[in-house]
Amino acid sequence: MFVTKALKPKRRTVMAVSGVVLLLWAGTTGVPRIVAQANKAAAPKELPMRPKLVVMLVVDQMRGDYVDKFRVQWTGGLKRLVEEGAWFPDAAYPYAATETCVGHTTISTGALPAMHGMVSNAWWDREQQKGVTCTSDPNVKNTGYAGASVKGGDSAWRMLMTAFAEELKFQGSGGTRVVTFSLKARAAIMMAGHQADAVTWFDPAVGAWTTSSAYPMAGFVEEYAKTHPVSRDYGKTWTPLLPSSAYWYGETATGAVPPAGFGPSFPHPLRGKPDSTGADATFYSQWQTSPYAETYLAQMAEDAVDKLGLGKSAGTDYLGVSFSSVDYVGHAFGPRSWEVQDELARLDRDLASLFAHLDKVVGRANYVVALSADHGVAPIPEDLQKTGADAGWLNVEEVKQRIEKALDGLSYAKPAVAEVGGGDVYFTPGTYEKLKTDAAAMHAVIEAIESVPGVAGVYRAEELEGRPATENPIRRAEAASFLKSRSGDLMIVPKPYWPWDFSTVGRPRQYGATHGTPYYYDQRVPVLFMGFGIRPGVYHGTITPADIAPTLASLCGITLAPRDGRVLGEALAKTDERRTARKSSAPGSAESTKP
Repeated sequence: MFVTKALKPKRRTVMAVSGVVLLLWAGTTGVPRIVAQANKAAAPKELPMRPKLVVMLVVDQMRGDYVDKFRVQWTGGLKRLVEEGAWFPDAAYPYAATETCVGHTTISTGALPAMHGMVSNAWWDREQQKGVTCTSDPNVKNTGYAGASVKGGDSAWRMLMTAFAEELKFQGSGGTRVVTFSLKARAAIMMAGHQADAVTWFDPAVGAWTTSSAYPMAGFVEEYAKTHPVSRDYGKTWTPLLPSSAYWYGETATGAVPPAGFGPSFPHPLRGKPDSTGADATFYSQWQTSPYAETYLAQMAEDAVDKLGLGKSAGTDYLGVSFSSVDYVGHAFGPRSWEVQDELARLDRDLASLFAHLDKVVGRANYVVALSADHGVAPIPEDLQKTGADAGWLNVEEVKQRIEKALDGLSYAKPAVAEVGGGDVYFTPGTYEKLKTDAAAMHAVIEAIESVPGVAGVYRAEELEGRPATENPIRRAEAASFLKSRSGDLMIVPKPYWPWDFSTVGRPRQYGATHGTPYYYDQRVPVLFMGFGIRPGVYHGTITPADIAPTLASLCGITLAPRDGRVLGEALAKTDERRTARKSSAPGSAESTKP
């Protein structure tokens, strides 16, 4: 392949190189021509352009089809992402464990759960013989801001891979700051990784912004928490933002289970318990299940940009924000509710404000935004049943009871089951090893599980270990979620539209909708990029959120360890396009002053 080099334009100025200048006469014209003697050492090349700030946004429980359906309701930041960014409408998680901790870790590492180790929000620890959360760490203590007293200890110590943000800080030229916020510890922590400059989440038990001894206390968070107490939102009432004609579906969602103090439809007062006169734990739960929490997080992110000067350091800074309220609202009212649509419409406005602030402070073409979700959500079964569809609730406690009954009289110690955590069945020590050599008992157990309403099938651990090659998409999804040391001995696959019911048999559920299955309504999420290095457009084709970190790594010139994800090169601008965009957004340029 032959490559021709472009000729350099003639320069009117005379340059001396290495102190030697040669005068040459240009033939008969009599015009002297000055040529600088080239230095033998090649001139240093221009350093690769990188963004000054990476902004990672996660909207907890945002289904991919929310963009398809509801973007007509948006006028701000979400609309800007769709219209000015790169949109991948066919993005979906390729695994079964569609949960918050799992999704955030996949986004931040570029790896799948079988590799990064976050197989669920919580699992059964076989050594300790107790349940553990994905962030629980016995070696650290949580600390509340503004003098609040909080309990527990949380960090990323159970996370087996480093996050993109960690690699950005480690591999960069220096000066990189990593800052993350969320209502949930498992979101803020997984976005940051093991080390960061500020990792902040909300403790609704006491209404406090929180971090842990695994991360430094951030002075700007302390100041913000003191001057902007969440309790200021006490007494507000959440009412619809849009005219009633703008909303899809009925005003009251079928099968909704709203939080205490909220009714089945608008308006929703944030006033805590009936006898409350001020902020209490019930109010903080209501606040999390409202758009006021999302507005607070967006404004806190703006404050972090200002106080820390994010996007102005020598390195590339990282700002991660996970908006959790869509998840709380979705669990309560389901995906076919006015509340979910209103939450997104208000988030659209919050993001418009955040992007406008970044345009002004950092520069429109100096930062790159990636937005996705950690999982989707299933329709509320009672709502779907109105159509005649086969839908219902798969009761986890009933699974446990039927396994124990199946082993009655078969010389197995009681209890035989240590825990059933959704799709994972954990047996007591020694029980599963015995079952593997007892074909009749194993058959009885699997048959008992499959007799529970809503169960489609059961996989044994040996069928999933090592992510075996298979044409079965369900088995492939289960295997991508499986890690022997943390996953169950048996993995249950529910039927479509039969989500997990964790309530005690005979007692009401505490939520209206949920997720956590290998079906597309739980797996499909939006993936959008905007800003530095991004070529706008709609990109059809199969991708996963594990592709986000490698793509950001490519823009920042760093290398990640896992290769489950790929660089979305089709949406990346060429170097000369990036340079032109950055020049046009320089302070004082026409582009930089656009509203």
